[in-house]
Amino acid sequence: MEISVKQSISLLSHIHSVTSDFLRDKLKENGWPDFATSHGNILFQLNCCESMTMKDLSQKINRDKSTTTVLVRKLEQEGLIETVSDSNDKRSKLIRLTAKGKEYNSKTSEISKDLISTFYKGFSEEEKTKFVDFLQKISNNFS
Repeated sequence: MEISVKQSISLLSHIHSVTSDFLRDKLKENGWPDFATSHGNILFQLNCCESMTMKDLSQKINRDKSTTTVLVRKLEQEGLIETVSDSNDKRSKLIRLTAKGKEYNSKTSEISKDLISTFYKGFSEEEKTKFVDFLQKISNNFS
């Protein structure tokens, strides 16, 4: 079946939707029914860096600062992250994972593996590499 170029955006949107549903269902199964994929993205980003400013985090998750603030507050209430003063600039606050947040990331690592396995089912290593390269090109076109 040949897919038109115009349909590619619709397919990307569909893939985004079904992967979000997949993650949301897995999170519910594991005791996190009120978590959105944006929450997981924040925890993932903080797992990659020791701490981040709200501005940096907003950029990493591609959300405005006010939306990021709401997401961060939810994660703080859950005890997964904390906000601390920046030792280099007392006016600035940094966001970082708590021990509970690190545990969450450890547990969701299996969910992530399951998602990736499902996502790339039937792909060769070369196809995976090309696919990521194509997606990166598309992303760069909007940067």
